[in-house]
Amino acid sequence: MTEPQRKLGMLLCLITIILAVLDMNIVSAATVPIVRDLDPVHGVDRLPWLVSAFALAATALLPLYGKLCDVYGAKRVLLGAVGAFLAGSALCGAAQSMEQLIAFRAVQGIGGGGLMSVTMVVMAQLKDPEEEKNGGGGGMGGIVGGAGMALGPLIGALLADHLNWRWIFYVNLPLGLIVMVGSAVLLKLPKNAGSRGLDFLGATLAAAFATSLLLVTEWGGKDYAWTSPEILALIVLTLASLALFLWRQATAEEPVLPLSLFRIPEIRIGFAVQGLVGMGLMGAIMYVMLYLQVARGVAATSASLYLLPMAIGMTAIGMVVNRITARGVQTRTILAAGGACATVALLLLGLSGPDTSLWLVRAELVLLGVGLGQLIGQLISVVQDAAPAHRLGVATTGIRFFQTLGSALGAALFGTLLARVFESGEPGTPLGAVGRLAGAARVHAVGSFVDAVDVVFLAAAGVMALVTVLALRLPRPVGRPGVAERALAA
Repeated sequence: MTEPQRKLGMLLCLITIILAVLDMNIVSAATVPIVRDLDPVHGVDRLPWLVSAFALAATALLPLYGKLCDVYGAKRVLLGAVGAFLAGSALCGAAQSMEQLIAFRAVQGIGGGGLMSVTMVVMAQLKDPEEEKNGGGGGMGGIVGGAGMALGPLIGALLADHLNWRWIFYVNLPLGLIVMVGSAVLLKLPKNAGSRGLDFLGATLAAAFATSLLLVTEWGGKDYAWTSPEILALIVLTLASLALFLWRQATAEEPVLPLSLFRIPEIRIGFAVQGLVGMGLMGAIMYVMLYLQVARGVAATSASLYLLPMAIGMTAIGMVVNRITARGVQTRTILAAGGACATVALLLLGLSGPDTSLWLVRAELVLLGVGLGQLIGQLISVVQDAAPAHRLGVATTGIRFFQTLGSALGAALFGTLLARVFESGEPGTPLGAVGRLAGAARVHAVGSFVDAVDVVFLAAAGVMALVTVLALRLPRPVGRPGVAERALAA
């Protein structure tokens, strides 16, 4: 590829990632008009499935996307993923019932699972060796993640208020078509990065494991008790599918997630750190929102604006990460600093009380964003640089896979921890009833709730401290060739 083609290709990749990040956050702003139009009676009860259907489909296909990239080339897989995402977006915009919208969100998720992960494979192959030596673009993850977190709900609200909620899906179509046409014309990437084998059984087992795990974390303690037959059956299915998946990966000729990757320290540690980051991020965002709404009486829409300080921190640090990397600062140092910043921010959040200044909370969220901005993107670069050329796809999608599983586990573990601590301080009072209490009973219940949330924040801080320790265990760079250099050699 010529240098102008390469730069245009990178621009198309950034548009694709922005499309993916925005779609993760944009739907939350339009839930009220969606329910009002499609199902005013039962729509609220089905709202969680708008998110779950997308997440289940996207996560289940991640391992297969990586293998497809290694077999057929990232360009073909990217075009297929964008096409599926656009088809799902068009169907969502035309949905006439909540059932249809949920089903079409799953179709959108099939493509959405590839937007972020496959695009990162394409970007790795588009880098030139000189760019990798000067920082590699790892800070872009913080910039894009922060921008998407800040702009997603805002754009969704503007479209829902001034046009129609259907435009939050239709807006994907022109951007997606630009990406498809531009990618088809401009991208000149290897068509076959590996052998022709595809382990469909392994991909099916991975999908079964991811889906059952996500359902356990989605339903456990909410729709069904943790000891109910439904949840126990799902837990058995999760463990059985995991065991079968590991057996298949150890015996298959062309596994979807080769266990040999875990022999490479950078990849093994990178996967573990990404899973822990997903867990810690879940413990931060979800429970900051709960604290603001339950303990401080902030409306749900206003509470979402508190993500802006975190987004600002992510974006700001993303702008400087590449520069300090180019000056010789090691990636593992940046990762450790990011983990330390996130740890301190969560420790400070764990000291929050019923009357803590909301400006102090905003400042703590800025610090948390600074920490996360040093972790997101840098981890992808570490794993991609260590992966064998013919395993680049599965290594890259593995990062997203472990982050999603970590988020799911974080939701379950922190949710159980919150419920247990609150119950010990407020026996017999359901957590959802705190907002309906008054007088001394409400003051006592809010105090118990804040104590429980603080324990969650402190637990999340422990998770991020483990991230810091693992980041320091990454091997020091020894001058191994980067992704682009290995691709040229191949």
